[in-house]
This record gives sequence, C-alpha cells and structure tokens, in this order.
Amino acid sequence: MIYSSAQHWHNAPHKRVLFFGMSGLGKTYLSNLLRAHGDWFHYSIDYRIGTRYMGEHITDNFKSEAMKVPFLRDLLLTDSIRISSKISFDNLTPVATYLGKPGDPARGGLPMAEYQRRQEQFKQAEVSALMDTARFIDRAEHIYDYPHFICDSGGSICEWIDPAKGAEDPILKKLSRDCLLVWLKGDDRHTQELVRRFDRSPKPMAYQPEFLARVWLEYLNEFNMKEGDVDPDTFIRWTYAQALAHRQPLYEQMAQHGVTLCAHDVAQIKTHDDFDRMIGAAIDAA
Repeated sequence: MIYSSAQHWHNAPHKRVLFFGMSGLGKTYLSNLLRAHGDWFHYSIDYRIGTRYMGEHITDNFKSEAMKVPFLRDLLLTDSIRISSKISFDNLTPVATYLGKPGDPARGGLPMAEYQRRQEQFKQAEVSALMDTARFIDRAEHIYDYPHFICDSGGSICEWIDPAKGAEDPILKKLSRDCLLVWLKGDDRHTQELVRRFDRSPKPMAYQPEFLARVWLEYLNEFNMKEGDVDPDTFIRWTYAQALAHRQPLYEQMAQHGVTLCAHDVAQIKTHDDFDRMIGAAIDAA
C-alpha cells in the first residue's frame, strides 16, 4: 500500500484513493462528498470510457438507428442535424444503452455475436481508462492544483484482473502503485437489496468473456431456448445474482492490496473528516 500507517495517511500532502466494488454501495456517494469538499479531483472511469474511448461507437450507434427513420435519414445525409450523446457524471445512460442486452431483437435485444463485440470494446475501453489514472493524477495536481485525488471505478474493474497473477497483474500493479485501493464491501443484506433494485430496473453490465459464455449456454439449456427467443431483461435478471457471486472473490483478491470499508460504515460518513478517520483506521487494521 502507498500509505504505511494511519499517521502516514493523515500527514500525506497528496492523498490518492481508488474506490471499487459493486455499483450501489457508495463509490459515487463518497466521490461526490469528497469532491464537494473542494480539494479532491474526481476521476470517473465510466465517464472517461463514455467520453474518450467509446464516444464514437455510441454516436455511430445513434446514427445507425436514426438512419432507419426516413425523415432523420434525409437530414443526416444532408448534414442538417448533428447527433451526439450527453454524458455526464450523473448520466452514463448512453454507455449502458450502447452495451445493450442479448436476446430477441423485437424486445430490444442484440445478437450474441454483436453483444460480445460490444463487450470486448467496453473491456478495452475500461482497461485503457484505468491505465490513464496516473496521467490524471498528474493533471489534477499540476494543471488544476488539486492536492488529493479520487478514482471512482466501475463495478466491472475486477473482471479484467487476473487473480492468479496477484500483485503482478499489470492493471493491479499499476493501480496499487498510484492509489490506495479501497473496497466498498457489502454484506448479505446489501446483496439482497442490490438484487431487488436490479430486478426492478435491469441495466446492462460488462462481464468477463468466460463467465458470459458459461451463463449464456446455461440459460439456453435450462430454458430450452434459442438465441432469438431470449427476453433480454429476463436473461440479465437471471444472470445478476450469479455475477455478484462471481465478482466477490475477485474483489477480495484486489482488497489484499488495499483496505476494506463496510458499506454500512460508508453510509455513516457525512464529512471529509469522517472519511479521513475511517481510512486511517482501515490502514492500521490492514
């Protein structure tokens, strides 16, 4: 870890943290709280993915859909309109919409081959955005004069790290050298709430290719379906709980190179000083 003790953390002129864990456990909450304090630079991995690495894919997809509408097609072909996405820290819907869901096209699904292609694009985009972290630490300090830095990572960060390589995994090695890795860990009650929330509003996710291939085949076999018969929302609902279980040991591997905060405790953080004390205690505990 880049901080050897609570005292080291408290005395550090430059504090750098990377939050990771499942979406819905407090990563963005903490990031926004610290950013509001005034001296923390907030680097959002999902925002970087959508604006730097997948922006063209997203816009081209919008244009492809618009070309199916004769009225919009004529306007596009004569450069009479401009189509773009409006991505912000608080609205990453264009990224999720592009990622999509596999299954019946009549119900908004994508052919599995196209879905896998977009999954690979997202993987490459997320890895690139994560590897940009050090660059943004430098920019935050030397251009914008922020002493402290937050990297707000996506829930799929663990999908691209090889636990077998441990500290020698290239992504993990670089991130743990640049930041204090902070796992926001949920318990069984959090898992139940995440599943309930996802069931109410299923959203596209990124999966490790091997995991996706396995659960897709299991789903088709269990329900005796062909690809075009699959209800996209039903499939990703069915997959979500398995994805949570699949990610848990991967997060645990990452946490060996940083600290862990319980999501219950994170919910009690109301100020910058609360966060500072909790991180210091977690460092000493680790």
